[in-house]
Amino acid sequence: MASEATIDQIVLPPAEDVPEEILRTEIIFEARSPLDGSPMLPADYAQLQNELAVRQTTPTLNSDIRRMIFLLEARRAFKPVIPFLP
Repeated sequence: MASEATIDQIVLPPAEDVPEEILRTEIIFEARSPLDGSPMLPADYAQLQNELAVRQTTPTLNSDIRRMIFLLEARRAFKPVIPFLP
């Protein structure tokens, strides 16, 4: 059998494969915008990442709207029990 492989050849990745831990520590000199893919400087990329992280906070609803949503959900919950609700 000419195609016999040892256990080391099957389990270990190829020698030219760079481990993920090393790839994570590499410094990015050329960054691309996640919005449109245009080239950016690393400082601009870091600033954009910070802005996007701040922007992802969920806005709060007006208390009147929250109350209306609660009343609609309560109405939907009581509708099967009390069918004559409007």
